[in-house]
Amino acid sequence: MAIKLTTTRQQAQTNGVKVLVYGQAGAGKTVLCATTPDHSKTIILSAESGLLSIGEADIDVVTIESVGDLMEAYRWLTETEQGLSYDWICLDSISEIAEVVLNKAKKESKDPRAAYGDMQEKVEDAIRAFRDLPRNVYFAAKLEAYQDDAKVIRYRPMFPGQKLSANVPYFFDEVFLMRVDKDEHGNPLHYLQTRADTKYPAKDRSGKLDVNERPNLAAIAAKIRGSQQQTQVTQTTETETSIETNETQGI
Repeated sequence: MAIKLTTTRQQAQTNGVKVLVYGQAGAGKTVLCATTPDHSKTIILSAESGLLSIGEADIDVVTIESVGDLMEAYRWLTETEQGLSYDWICLDSISEIAEVVLNKAKKESKDPRAAYGDMQEKVEDAIRAFRDLPRNVYFAAKLEAYQDDAKVIRYRPMFPGQKLSANVPYFFDEVFLMRVDKDEHGNPLHYLQTRADTKYPAKDRSGKLDVNERPNLAAIAAKIRGSQQQTQVTQTTETETSIETNETQGI
C-alpha cells in the first residue's frame, strides 16, 4: 500500500473547518448559517421549521424528515456536480435530526434500549460522515441542563440519550456555546464562548480564537486558518446586520 504523506498545515487548509455550536432556543444558532462567506455556496440541511430569521439570505435548503433523507443528502453532496459545489454545509439542527432517528427506531423496535442504541449508532455515524467531508461543516445543537454525579447543574449539547450527549462534543475540534446577553442599551448581544467554564463545555483546538467571538462563521474560519484577508468576511456584513435587526424585533 502506497503511503500518502501530508502535513498538519495541509490538513488544516484542505479539510475545512468543522464547528459545533449549541445554545438555547432563539440564541441565534440558525442565524450563523447566514454568516458564511458566500451564500450561493452554502446549503442548509434543516430538520426544523425555524428558518424565518434568515429568509432574506436566500440560501439553498434540503428538508430532513428521516435518516434516509439525511443519508440521501450526503450522497447528493458527495456524488453530484451541484452537491460538490457547496463550500459550507450547515446541519440545523443535529439535535432535531437525532430525535427524528429515535422516533423511527422506537416505531421499529419493541425494546426502548434497542431503539436508543440504534439511534446512537446511526447518529454518530452520520456526524462522523459529515464531519470528515473535505469542506466546511457547521453543526447546530440545542442546549440541555443535567445534574452531574455531585448533584451540580451543568449544561451541554442536547441529544436523546445520555451517551450521545456525552460523546458528541469529543467528535469536534471546535465546540462553542452561543450566548445572549444585553448591551448597555438593553438590546440582545450575541456571542460565541470558545472556552469551557465550570458549567458549559467549549473548546478551540486551533488556539487562534478569543474567549468570546463575534458569531460569524466567515470570520471564525479565517481566524482558524490564520488568514488575514478580510474580503471573505465583509461579504456577510449586510446580511448579518439585517438579521440582527430581525432578532432585535423578535422575528
